[in-house]
Amino acid sequence: MQLCGQCLKKPPRYQQVSAPFLYQHSIRWLITGLKFHRQVKNARLLGQLFIDYLPSEHPWPDFIVPVPLHPKRYRQRGFNQSQEIATTVARQLEIPLRPNLCQRIKYTPPQSLLQAKQRHKNIRHAFNVSAFPQGSNIVIFDDVMTTGATVSELAKVLKQAGAGQVWVWVCARA
Repeated sequence: MQLCGQCLKKPPRYQQVSAPFLYQHSIRWLITGLKFHRQVKNARLLGQLFIDYLPSEHPWPDFIVPVPLHPKRYRQRGFNQSQEIATTVARQLEIPLRPNLCQRIKYTPPQSLLQAKQRHKNIRHAFNVSAFPQGSNIVIFDDVMTTGATVSELAKVLKQAGAGQVWVWVCARA
């Protein structure tokens, strides 16, 4: 595993990121279709593509937590794209999905509209953990990772609540 310069200076709160694709071409089309055009069928394909990528010797988590949406954003979109993809992954790998373990308690502007420094500030104190995952190894599942601000903040909250190791699985890196 290679670490970037930023990760060497300030290690992330999660142990590892698995991201099979770059956020471009067909993958970008599938994700934006899912996220902004309600093409929920894309979630199953993205989930299957992610599963095909995972090495068989990958350590399995105790459960998967999709990045939660704020209730207002959920009402606007009608679904949580990360949860839709994670549902396919969890079902096929027989790993429990825990979509209600964390809540997004702070409504924020979309991260995609912000610069890197603004993203970290924007997402600070945005999550709450409703149950204490003492010692559990957890995967945070998201559709796209750009700066890592969202998954870093969620990993911090999970670790403070007692999680063991926290990994990040995303369909694509921007």
